[in-house]
Amino acid sequence: MVDTSPISTPEIIFRSTEVTRTDRDAFELTGDLTIKGVTRQVTVPVTFEGQATDPFGDSRLGFEGSTTINRKDFGITWNATLETGGVLVSDKIVLEFEVSAIKQV
Repeated sequence: MVDTSPISTPEIIFRSTEVTRTDRDAFELTGDLTIKGVTRQVTVPVTFEGQATDPFGDSRLGFEGSTTINRKDFGITWNATLETGGVLVSDKIVLEFEVSAIKQV
């Protein structure tokens, strides 16, 4: 018998709850980060990268930023010990964000 059920794709979801301007082109984006069903609040420093009009006539704003999380805070604990005595996966994970925001009319 062949399994024809859809393959579930792991998701990481970030829902912003607050934006704070910290400098001319710098902001802090705070929100709820959900990984494997565990939600924690995180703050991501982002930089304004520019504005442009897309082919559909919409005004788009670009932002980039990154933050570091501890994967164990989200229940991700798998690891493997290396022959050298270290471990395969670090507890610290860097998340990089590239955001394209469209102004709603």
